[in-house]
This record gives sequence, structure tokens and C-alpha cells, in this order.
Amino acid sequence: MIVKSLGNTDFDLVLESFLLAFQNYFVTVPTNGNYYMERWKTAKVDFNFSYGMFDGETLVGFVIHAIDHRDGKLMAFNTGTGVIPDYRGKKIVQSIYEYALNDLRRIGVTHCALEVITKNERAIRAYTGIGFKTCRTYACFKGTINPEKREVVALKEVDLGKVDWANLPNQDFYSWDNQKESILRSKYKFFQVMTNTSPESFFIIHPDTGYLVQFDVLNENEDAWNRLFSGIRQISSTVKINNVDLGLTDKLEQLNSIGLVNTIDQYEMRMEI
Repeated sequence: MIVKSLGNTDFDLVLESFLLAFQNYFVTVPTNGNYYMERWKTAKVDFNFSYGMFDGETLVGFVIHAIDHRDGKLMAFNTGTGVIPDYRGKKIVQSIYEYALNDLRRIGVTHCALEVITKNERAIRAYTGIGFKTCRTYACFKGTINPEKREVVALKEVDLGKVDWANLPNQDFYSWDNQKESILRSKYKFFQVMTNTSPESFFIIHPDTGYLVQFDVLNENEDAWNRLFSGIRQISSTVKINNVDLGLTDKLEQLNSIGLVNTIDQYEMRMEI
């Protein structure tokens, strides 16, 4: 078996291995290839610096990396790691990283990051053995929004290219896929909830899927949160929210109050290379 870059590997082969590796996972993963094309493009995946373990022509394990400047550093974000069932227990992920880290250093990457479900103890042990350390914990939610008091609110859509990101709260608390660098390459929509002609809160959502990547109030009060959730409901009553930092206790309390289900929790792990 050999490790090599996925730069010349057919997308369908990568997808086939990905879906096989994630069968019977902690959550049900989408199977539509177009979903992954859009998601990986948004995250800035670079298959030239993503890697696979091959047994002949069979892709038996992989690490898919997004490469981008974040937090002033050139980072490699592991947006998907897997090993197909018949090849587990052979330290394939460790072998891939041994190969990958030298290649990543060569192009100036200084930090690697990933997310892992907190219940995935085997993966956490493997990543810890490679050198990753836990730095954050996130909660994920889904369900139907049921604000305490439904209101019809005024919404103003703003072009993503004209958003004043510097004045949006809690930008340092968002994970890779929910950060502005990813959002600006996406099909998401940005909305402000208006009160007396002024923006009171905002949210960023994929209207077709209900995936909510960012949301927050600009002025903290109970009524503002209620109007925010009412506004979100006007675009999509059912939502999916990944990776709310556990440090944002007020936001978590609000999410728990509107009937959403906490589906899984995740760790963010990082490593300096």
C-alpha cells in the first residue's frame, strides 16, 4: 500500500471511498455528489494537498484538506478523514499524516485543524497520537424553530460582498465552514432583521436546505432573540446548525428555548507543524 496526493484521483473514486468509510457513522451523511462538490469548494478543499492510502487501485483511506489563510496563518483543515471497513486497525490515518505533514510544511502550512465527534473515541485517540490537541467544543442542533412569540418581522437582504464583517459579533467563535472566508464562496444568503429601520440582528442561511451558518443579535435582549428566530422562520422553519461554541452560553440557552434538538457535540483539534 502507498500514500499519495489525491490531485490526480477521479472525484467519483474519492466519493465512493468517502461514502463507504462513513457507513454506519454517528450521523447519517449525505450521499449526493453535488453536495460534496459544493461543500468542498466552499471550504476551499485542495485535492493536491489531500492524501489517500491506495491498495493497488483501491482508495482505502483518505484525509481531505482545505487549504486557506485563517487567523493570520496558512492552515490545512481536515474536512474529512476515513478508512473503509476492511482496512481499519492498520494505522492508515497515522501513515497518511506522516506523508502529508512534510508536503504541507513545504508549501508553508503552519497549523492543521479538524473537527471530530466527541463520542468518536477511536478517532480522538488517533488524532491525539499524531499530535492534535483539543481547543474547542461545539454543539450541533436541528429541528423546527418555535419561538415563544411568533412575529412578522422586516427582513433586509444584504449582498455577501457588502457585509461589514468587522462589526458582526462573535466572529472568532465560528468554525471553519461557518467563517466568512468559506461563506464568501458559498450560496448562502445574508439577512438583517430590521427594527425601526435599523438592523437589530442578522442571520446567514442556505434557503434551500435550512442550513444556518451564522446568526446573532446586535443588541442583547430577549425580544431581539425572539424577533431573530421569527425572521429565520420566515425563510426556513426547519434548520440545521453546526458547531455552536460552548462558550456562547446565552446563544445556547436561546437555542434550547425554541425546541431544537442537540444532535451531537464536536471537538475542534489543532496542531502546529
